[in-house]
Amino acid sequence: MERTLGREFYFSEEIFAREKERILCREWLCAGREETLPSAGDYALVEVAGESIIVVRTGNGTLAAHYNVCRHRGSRLVAEDSRGSLGGTIRCPYHSWTYTLDGGLRTAPHLEKADGFTKASLGLHPVGIECWGGFFFLNLTPAEASSRSYSLLSQLGEIPERLRRYPLAELRSGRRVEYEVRANWKVLLENYNECYHCGPVHPELCRLVPAFGQRGGSDLDWERGIPHREGAWTFTESGTTNRRPFDGLNEDERVRHKGELIYPNFMISLSADHVTAYTVWPRSPGHTTVVCDFLFHPSEIASDDFDASDAVNFWDRVNRQDWAICENVQRGMQSRVFQRGYYAPMESASLDIRRYINEKLATEEL
Repeated sequence: MERTLGREFYFSEEIFAREKERILCREWLCAGREETLPSAGDYALVEVAGESIIVVRTGNGTLAAHYNVCRHRGSRLVAEDSRGSLGGTIRCPYHSWTYTLDGGLRTAPHLEKADGFTKASLGLHPVGIECWGGFFFLNLTPAEASSRSYSLLSQLGEIPERLRRYPLAELRSGRRVEYEVRANWKVLLENYNECYHCGPVHPELCRLVPAFGQRGGSDLDWERGIPHREGAWTFTESGTTNRRPFDGLNEDERVRHKGELIYPNFMISLSADHVTAYTVWPRSPGHTTVVCDFLFHPSEIASDDFDASDAVNFWDRVNRQDWAICENVQRGMQSRVFQRGYYAPMESASLDIRRYINEKLATEEL
């Protein structure tokens, strides 16, 4: 059996600091949905690796992102309210330096004619932002990403093609649930990436999708999708719903379940009538926030009898089972006798996190 990352990768503050700088500040991170910022001036604050980021809808309809830091004296530009409207400009509350929504410096009181003062060189520090499937992604080091032609699509690889029939950009959130998990973020990704645990941890899930509990969850065909039990076709307690399947799905996608893990912080599970999207936010070596959005077609949300609870309640049960077992792993790894674990053969997909971390941190730990 292959060995996992060593114990220190789940507890070390020094390694976590390296992960923040080399992964969270340099990779494209899924950070939200475009539809949450419908009008010019609408903004959201997103915390990434301890940095406060302003995401705003500009006057030409595109999204822009900036560090929440005034170029004058470093004041926060926007208070801690997570979202709202800025109107037409971003104004610093300290000395009233004012910026356009695109980030350019517009006015600096009494300094327009000062020696050495150049507006063009004092725009807000930019954050890279790109969109796919109705989600927006942030990159905290956009100049470096541009210099190495590291676009969002290059990071997504073949995933957009595999999910091309799902109307992701059209969907809207019918419910959001946030979880605080006392476990390292990599424990959560490793857990998502295998179903060896499904039999012991998820009895309800395995009754709905028997293949998850058979042979330790091995030989699952994720590209085609995983079949439900006889008569079931979606992730609800009953396996059915009054919501219609999305238009345009192929025959398999109308009755099978698909899932993708998009490093470093995005997990997406797709049913025929709804999509569950998780953004994973590492806070410390032993604390992770997970934001879970339940996405439905707008025509279903507008229906008089729309009720998301059949999907939300089922997923919430599965989620809480996952978070509880991840916290149990984190507690167990604290033991002085634990140095590293092992991947069973059916957990081969979990090796991806080991390879990913070693590549991004330029380590030869394994």
